[in-house]
Amino acid sequence: MNTSIFLAINNWAGRWGWLDGLMVFCAEYLMYVMILVVLVYAIRNYKKYRDMAIVSIGSALVARFGVATFIRHFYYSSRPYWILTNVHLLLARETESSFPSGHAIFMFALATGVYRYNKKAGWWFYASACLVGFARIFAGVHWPYDIVAGAVLGVLTALVCGWLFRKFKHVVGL
Repeated sequence: MNTSIFLAINNWAGRWGWLDGLMVFCAEYLMYVMILVVLVYAIRNYKKYRDMAIVSIGSALVARFGVATFIRHFYYSSRPYWILTNVHLLLARETESSFPSGHAIFMFALATGVYRYNKKAGWWFYASACLVGFARIFAGVHWPYDIVAGAVLGVLTALVCGWLFRKFKHVVGL
């Protein structure tokens, strides 16, 4: 099922240049735009969105560089282009494990952090996270289960980080 879903999505790659370009942008650069949006929220209304910026960006970093790296240290999953011969690869080859998706875990942690403080913006962030995940499959660098696992782990990491932040923010004087 994982392979068939991957092929159904990835087979759209290479058909239209504009779609490939859009998916490459989403797969590689959309997350930087979303970080910038969080920072703009915090800069425009520091008192209201300071905690949102700390929790969302902090949990996204913990998810990507803590949780995903830890899992990848103990579990290796080959990327689709190392297993299948008919992958339409739009991004550079990577050698690290594909499980879980670092982009998905980052984006879903970021989205969950934003959603906890601003529901309306949070839905847009979740939509962006889904788009990044879809684009990573489209571009040929992740299996669908890498994205789903990244989404679940990203949400859980943000919930734990948010809880820890609320419990201990007075200790650090915030």
